[in-house]
Amino acid sequence: MFSGSMVALVTPMRADGALDLEALAALVEWHAAEGSDALVVTGTTGEAPTLDAAEASAVIATAVRVAGGRIPVIAGTGSNSTRHAIELTRAARAAGAVAALVVVPYYNKPGQEGQYLHFRAVAEQGGLPVILYNVPGRTVADLAPATAVRLSRVPGIVGIKEATGEVARVGAILAEAAPGFEVYSGDDASAREAMLAGARGVVSVTANLAPAAMHRMCTAALAGDAAGAARLDAPLAALHRDLFCEANPIPCKWALTELGRVPPGIRLPLTPLAAEYHARVRAALAAAGVTR
Repeated sequence: MFSGSMVALVTPMRADGALDLEALAALVEWHAAEGSDALVVTGTTGEAPTLDAAEASAVIATAVRVAGGRIPVIAGTGSNSTRHAIELTRAARAAGAVAALVVVPYYNKPGQEGQYLHFRAVAEQGGLPVILYNVPGRTVADLAPATAVRLSRVPGIVGIKEATGEVARVGAILAEAAPGFEVYSGDDASAREAMLAGARGVVSVTANLAPAAMHRMCTAALAGDAAGAARLDAPLAALHRDLFCEANPIPCKWALTELGRVPPGIRLPLTPLAAEYHARVRAALAAAGVTR
């Protein structure tokens, strides 16, 4: 359904933590102009755990309105409560999202059968195509490739964002999955290799800062141009690494503020980027050719 550079969009906030929907609209316009292939809003990078239901709907609706059909808008609707994930997915559909990115339930530590039943319920009752999201570094629970394959046969489940950075999982899932089921990388540092192995794109943090460059790299990788993709990816390597020097989206939002694209707001329990990392992130921006 989707391919290429799918930006995991930040949620702009003012210094007092209030949403800045005008800044969000400007970001959407910028990504449309720069070639981002999809917008993923209200996800981890969008600080979804700190948004209430009305705020999440406002973010989704604003992105959909400004995108105006130029870029598909996917909404993060995950929860560690199956009932709540269904409610969030229904609300995202009402706000205009075209698909839901649903994370493995966190904290509860469900087993493989619990994860299977959770995702099946969201797909059956949420009203949107579902992209599974496996990120065990945050959720602790790991969605096994065999369970992803099983879920690929559930109507309405269309793909998986695999954020382990284990490129071998791409082939393992695709070899057994139902026809049309797609794998997306959720790890910028290994996204090029994942696409060359069969992934259809990347849900990218780096694309927040370098959308055109990420689009070009993804285009080359999806065309099977390994040398060209490597050449285009090399200047982005420091961003892939240093945007995670503190918990995402702390470095990403700080860098966007440095570039004048968003105000400096971030919500607790996250805090602004520590001063010791400022030079490191600035250097990564410079290496990627990203300037104000």
